[in-house]
Amino acid sequence: MVRRVAVIGAGVGGLASIKCCLDEGLEPTCFERSEDIGGLWRYTDSMDGGRVSVYRSVITNTSKEMSCFSDFPCPEDFPSFLPHGLLLEYFRMYAQHFDLLRHIRFKMTALSVRRRPDFATSGQWEVVTETDGIRESHVFDAVMVCTGHYQEPYLPLASFPGINTCFKGQYLHSQEYKDVEAFRGKRVLVVGTGNTGGDLSVELSRVAAKVFLSARSSTWVFSRVSDHGFPFDMVSTTRFNHFLDWLLPSALTRRIRFRKFNSWFNHANYGLASTKSSNFKVIINEELPFCLLSGTVVLKTNVKEFTESSAIFEDGTIEENIDVVLFATGYIFSFPFLEESVRSLFDDNRSLYKCIFPPQLEKPTLAIIGLVQLTGSVMVGTEMQARWVTGIFAGWNKLPPTRKMIADVLKKKPPVKRNPSERENLKMSFISYTDEIALCAGVKPNVLRLLLTDPRLALAIFFGPCTPYQYRLVGRGKWSGARNAILTQWQRTLKPLRTRVVDDSSSDFGWCWMCLLALPVVLTAGFLLSKKPRPGWSPQVGLQL
Repeated sequence: MVRRVAVIGAGVGGLASIKCCLDEGLEPTCFERSEDIGGLWRYTDSMDGGRVSVYRSVITNTSKEMSCFSDFPCPEDFPSFLPHGLLLEYFRMYAQHFDLLRHIRFKMTALSVRRRPDFATSGQWEVVTETDGIRESHVFDAVMVCTGHYQEPYLPLASFPGINTCFKGQYLHSQEYKDVEAFRGKRVLVVGTGNTGGDLSVELSRVAAKVFLSARSSTWVFSRVSDHGFPFDMVSTTRFNHFLDWLLPSALTRRIRFRKFNSWFNHANYGLASTKSSNFKVIINEELPFCLLSGTVVLKTNVKEFTESSAIFEDGTIEENIDVVLFATGYIFSFPFLEESVRSLFDDNRSLYKCIFPPQLEKPTLAIIGLVQLTGSVMVGTEMQARWVTGIFAGWNKLPPTRKMIADVLKKKPPVKRNPSERENLKMSFISYTDEIALCAGVKPNVLRLLLTDPRLALAIFFGPCTPYQYRLVGRGKWSGARNAILTQWQRTLKPLRTRVVDDSSSDFGWCWMCLLALPVVLTAGFLLSKKPRPGWSPQVGLQL
């Protein structure tokens, strides 16, 4: 029986894991190598011994209602999209509210996590930690690794001939970027058009002499602000839209999605993307189109090679006098503290059962939390993982036999191994994955049943945003405030905007009444989805927090 649980890391996943352990009556001990909580989201000016953190200007890509912990809504006066400082403040509020800090040992590094000799029967782990040069050995019944997938910078220098032999300028990974001052007046080449590459290009364009953005694949750009000014993820991430994606042919949904992107601006005119592209990524950036339109950022093809001061691109063009090359090429995950025999069991998250459990272990007492890429908030998916895992540790939930877990892994694993920047393109559907884990944990809401008992709530769940409160309506961990949180989510979204009230006498036909007209759709969707499983993997719009 699992009782004592080691939690490695006090970021988002670590905090959620501690709280879920406590909910299940387990005894968590969290080891955090730094002096504070927050993980990636705790900004520091220094590199802090290689610790990855956000840059100074970063703001979340997913809205507060779609990204909060499922039983702890963000304060209503917080803006919809949070600067890193406000998000960290929210984490502190969460930790204080649930009294999590007393379970965290700060400035304590996990050096090794190894199976004990009797692991086949006990499932126990030996964890060696170090603080101030003093090492300690601990025995735990289970381990939750919560270090995420932003661990080591991916710097593919071999793919750029001349960068470390001929090029006389400076090159660095975006991990080292904090603010614009070091780039003032310089000619900068940014390599990579992910969310980070887009953000840094825009920010640098305000102070640099010139910014060039090198793109290898097609890139679709959209805004966090959707129709009528609402957060994009609250409008697009709904069970109704998810049902349409499941129902309609993939070619048609793809065409609709591309048409929606091009309704803002024609991506082909800007050299960003074509509707014929098979390899593409989707990023969030409100300012990049204007920077391209104003010439403060110049889009380029993939870099072929570097000379002493120039970059030669695959289309034959050359940009001279490049001072700095900034690689926004993503990260790779590594777990150096895990013993090699365990680490070799998974080369990426797709080798894990439900992206959590190494299926080959004799006992399911090791869980990798947060090593997942979703089209929505990773925070929500991470908390759902922690709820399911702690339910397994406590004996409430069960895993299938090893052979079935391995078969499931092989079925869902992509056939081609991708580098970190390409893996960004193959995110899992937020609703599909979260529902899948919620079903395993026994906390997935039943829309058809709710339609009979609470029609107003059922319609809000089906047609409204798929906020995390939906997973607190039933099952273990049910929260009495979940229903009200769902029905008031739009009020909390609009509250911080009410700093100046204007008279708007126009009246719209209420969305609830519109939803009532769509009751047949809800009934049909609920029936069909109960008969046929949803696809678990979907290269949809990326809204990762």
